Amino acid sequence: MLVDDSKLVYMQIKQILANTNYEIVEYCKSGEDALDKYAQVQPDLVTMDIIMPGMDGLETASILKEEHPEAKIIMLSSLAYDDTFKEAERIGAEAFVAKPLEPNELLAAIDAALAD
Repeated sequence: MLVDDSKLVYMQIKQILANTNYEIVEYCKSGEDALDKYAQVQPDLVTMDIIMPGMDGLETASILKEEHPEAKIIMLSSLAYDDTFKEAERIGAEAFVAKPLEPNELLAAIDAALAD
């Protein structure tokens, strides 16, 4: 499941995943939408942007982990600050990948998160 308000990021990740065994099973443009759809879709992994209109990605990830402790989340953001990393870690995110996305870094983070 991809949670990001940017259609450009959606297209970029879709392209990165094109020749892999991974696919985007749901695309949500807001945290609220992601919380509504997670239980229906039951994705293996969620990539979560931090800066979005309405509920931000950190709050969304925190609620998602409370409601679904098994959820595997990779945070994606251009906000690569120590406090943001620490908050993502505290929430229980499997990884933090900085934007702009590097395909190999994203794929390595996905592989590692799903290997658990």
